[in-house]
Amino acid sequence: MLERYSLPDMARVWSMENRFDSWLAVEVAVCEGWATLGRIPASSMPAIRSARYNLARMREIEEQTKHDVTAFLKSITETMGDEGRFIHLGLTSNDVVDTALAVQIAQAVEILRRDVDDLLAAIGGRAREHRDTVMVGRTHGVHAEPTTFGFKLAGWYDEMRRNRQRLLAAGEDARVGKISGAVGTHANVPPEVEETACAKLGLRVDPVSTQIVQRDHHAYFLSTLAVVAGSLERFATEIRGMQRTEVHEVEEPFGVHQQGSSAMPHKRNPELSERICGLARVIRGNALTALEGQALWHERDISNSSAERLIFPETCLLMDYILQLTTRIVAGMVVFPKRMRQNLEMTHGLVFSQRVLLALIDRGVSRSQAYDVVQRCAMECWRTEEGFQDLLRREPVIANNLSAGELSELFSLDYYLKHVGTAFERTGLALGEVAR
Repeated sequence: MLERYSLPDMARVWSMENRFDSWLAVEVAVCEGWATLGRIPASSMPAIRSARYNLARMREIEEQTKHDVTAFLKSITETMGDEGRFIHLGLTSNDVVDTALAVQIAQAVEILRRDVDDLLAAIGGRAREHRDTVMVGRTHGVHAEPTTFGFKLAGWYDEMRRNRQRLLAAGEDARVGKISGAVGTHANVPPEVEETACAKLGLRVDPVSTQIVQRDHHAYFLSTLAVVAGSLERFATEIRGMQRTEVHEVEEPFGVHQQGSSAMPHKRNPELSERICGLARVIRGNALTALEGQALWHERDISNSSAERLIFPETCLLMDYILQLTTRIVAGMVVFPKRMRQNLEMTHGLVFSQRVLLALIDRGVSRSQAYDVVQRCAMECWRTEEGFQDLLRREPVIANNLSAGELSELFSLDYYLKHVGTAFERTGLALGEVAR
């Protein structure tokens, strides 16, 4: 089923071939480090650089050894001749496995960064497009005050800008290799080899490793992806709510020949957004597994290993998929400004209640008295569906403090449109910027 949610670039990063290619790159980089110290003759390096593993032979060997790294090494060295003795010199398995994993994580982060940038561009464009598209803001699912759809999207934009910073920080934290040997003491491989190898692989050196790179790096990375997925689920949940028939302010892209139901031809369901919500939950679960993998016995055990073979590819593949899917939804979603306006007006002006309250306070009415008067009119409006402004005009406290013109001015949407601009200025959206 994972193939259903796998996109080509990320699938290549987590392919078996790239995994073993990364292992081989680590082995060769370590030999380059040894060569700089003279432990490996320069004359042997061309053969080492040309070394290749044999996947079919690896499988045969692993059937006997039950050890994938041993099988990998034997498939290389059994065809190399005398130079084969230098492969894996002074190393333990996780020198190769953990360092190669860091290479794959760095590759994955670059793809996810591009995904986030594409989503930022899509959200920013739609936010500017709908900066002045008036709609009602809701709290607890209940009408609160006027806002604009562009303002809502500006919030998404800023959240994804934060997520971009989080992603890069977590990727940098995980971009560490270790070439320190069994239990990490450098007893059999000097720090100079580690420094050379990691530099050639584009990694930082883990300052104090044991037999492994400690799993706080990995837990931080996958937890960060869970936070990003949580944001996408939030956006998708909002779209789902706005696509409900009773609301119908936004609709996902829907193809000409697409079918929403096998039984009901009229159905146009937010199934893309629902898919995002479901897969985001899988990513959160994988982050928990990564957190559980931090507490290993002594210098290492392998209770984390089997789980990581699943959660790293799956999480990165799903993250890539739902980022690109969210971009597709945002770029192609249909917005219904007329329906937004109708929904805003549904409560007959109740959304302006706070402006009336504050105006009365400014005129010297106590907050308690002003609140009681405005609330009494509001409750009557809810009950009778009579215009809120008409009900207010009949209240003596309001009539004695606000003229009819002043009261009407409090029901102006222009006031809210003016204040929406602050968010656009703070995010850079007013200038058409896209976060980098």
